[in-house]
Amino acid sequence: MGRRKKGSPVHGWLVLDKPQNMTSTQAVGIVRRVFNAQKAGHSGTLDPLATGILPIALGEATKTVSFAVDGEKAYRFTVRWGAETETDDTEGAIANTSDQRPDRASIEALLPQFHGEIMQVPPAYSAIKVDGARAYDLARDGETVVLNARPVFIDSLQLVDMPDAATSVFEARCGKGTYVRALARDMGRLLGCYGHVIALRRTQVGPFDEAIAVAMDDLKAASDANDPEQLLRFLQPVEAALADLPELLVSQSDAASLARGQTVLIRGRDAPILSGPAYATSKGRLIALGELAKGALHPTRVFNLG
Repeated sequence: MGRRKKGSPVHGWLVLDKPQNMTSTQAVGIVRRVFNAQKAGHSGTLDPLATGILPIALGEATKTVSFAVDGEKAYRFTVRWGAETETDDTEGAIANTSDQRPDRASIEALLPQFHGEIMQVPPAYSAIKVDGARAYDLARDGETVVLNARPVFIDSLQLVDMPDAATSVFEARCGKGTYVRALARDMGRLLGCYGHVIALRRTQVGPFDEAIAVAMDDLKAASDANDPEQLLRFLQPVEAALADLPELLVSQSDAASLARGQTVLIRGRDAPILSGPAYATSKGRLIALGELAKGALHPTRVFNLG
């Protein structure tokens, strides 16, 4: 007999508005305890100093995490000019300083260099693994961390405010793997004034945005009130992370075949021209995620939603 899983079979996405000074791992642990969920995971780490959208997958939603991670992300961040730090934010010691301060025209003239695909060197204090160890652990131990530049995609980067000569506020939309702290560092170097991030908020991850985000205080209040119905109302459905994929409506017999991991033929006018990832539902219930090819759906993930 298999070992019984601890916790409850809770399935769905909790789009958390992560508060400052909390790690993503800590946030997942709190959410998992509040829902007493058997499984939990997040899509896209947020630095402890950052706030904003941290989608947390519970139960069967963990099977869709990769689609949320790969989705476009949006940020609003504030850069302080005149100093570069070891961590590219306010946590690190100052590494370089300058008396220069950029004006609006100089900043806006620079921004086109950060549109489209660019090569970016991640911050030394990042979660990237180097010979099996996290870069930030090596850096904190005093080791010199050298990370290679890698391609990232910036959809847009805009200057939205300049509260004073030493401070600029930006909004960015970018792809997976982009480090906003590195954007601030590189802009500062190119402007000849240095810079680091003093405030960072993520406003979107894939289909998840601030409109459906749940504050940690509201989550804890519902938990303290022992209000399971309110907690469940906070959840988005498992398939919310699959919003960019085509949905296939299948019969009950095809649903049963997919649940057994069997390929099914897709009937209908568009079947021959559809290809790539898709998900199947039957009577409003998520059945499987798979690959469409030559008029058939080949399941890669089957959902057990009870």
